[in-house]
Amino acid sequence: MHSVSISPYFASIFCTKNKQKFLLPSLNKNHRNLQIRAMRAVVQRVASASVEVDGRIVSEIGPGLLVLVGIHDSDTESDADYICRKVLNMRLFTNETTGKGWDQNVMQRNYGVLLVSQFTLYGILKGNKPDFHVAMPPQTAKPFYESIVNKFRKAYKPDAVKDGVFGAMMKVRLCHNPTHQNVIFSLFRDVSLVNDGPVTMQLDSSQPSK
Repeated sequence: MHSVSISPYFASIFCTKNKQKFLLPSLNKNHRNLQIRAMRAVVQRVASASVEVDGRIVSEIGPGLLVLVGIHDSDTESDADYICRKVLNMRLFTNETTGKGWDQNVMQRNYGVLLVSQFTLYGILKGNKPDFHVAMPPQTAKPFYESIVNKFRKAYKPDAVKDGVFGAMMKVRLCHNPTHQNVIFSLFRDVSLVNDGPVTMQLDSSQPSK
């Protein structure tokens, strides 16, 4: 079974001598202040992945990493640098020479990276309806996302880093071996992948100044 979660706020727990008190933040200005402020990436190790728009494949990779990138409204270049560095250096692959697991990164294996912008990573449930107010607005997010793609290409190699079409209408299908079940979890691209493992990691940029 596959599950897709929309990031919740966490309850605060205060312990007393006789009982525990649970405090849930209300949906007001103070609630927003509790929201994590960081660039978010969901990284999946894949055997293959592709992006399809209007029935046409616009990007595809073989073995490597599919990276869903969520851009927070307060993100800066330092957040992008952190995500780029961490994703490219995450040791998610087995060393075929030694047989040691979790030993090599995507660059050492000479594999591909497919980047997909994903504002829904910042979804907040208000009742039963998702809200995306903390995500960077599209007019600002598009050039910022393009700069992230360029960072990856400069840090690795241009022909190994692919991306989709920002804002193109689509749906996302997630395919796991061997059952090949599909999960639709996006609004803007048709992403097809064969997950290797599966291995899925969530990464938030460090925010010491926020």
